[in-house]
Amino acid sequence: MNVLIIINDASYGTEKAFNAMRLAMTLQKEHKDVKINVFLFADAVTCAIPNQQTSDGYYNLERMLKGVIKKGGEIKACGACLDARGLKDIKLIESINRSTMSQLTQWIYDAEKVLTF
Repeated sequence: MNVLIIINDASYGTEKAFNAMRLAMTLQKEHKDVKINVFLFADAVTCAIPNQQTSDGYYNLERMLKGVIKKGGEIKACGACLDARGLKDIKLIESINRSTMSQLTQWIYDAEKVLTF
């Protein structure tokens, strides 16, 4: 099964990105045949910024994103959204790349399920 998860909210502040990544990780763990694609849109592009410091006992999205990638998931960040937030030249977490609306539309077309957070 091909699942696309679109995240719109900032990395921290609400738990939408956290819950989206929890779902992605659980799908990968419980269903070995699932293909996970995650598209970071709007303020969610901040999830792709490496080395964000979180308090002990608090979730860390970088670890969660890397875990999904390690199990074959693919994660892209909206390039226009990065640019709009002054993040054009920032280095993203390894294996997360800038992307486009064309990529997102292709992922939507290919997906059997599209989930938004």
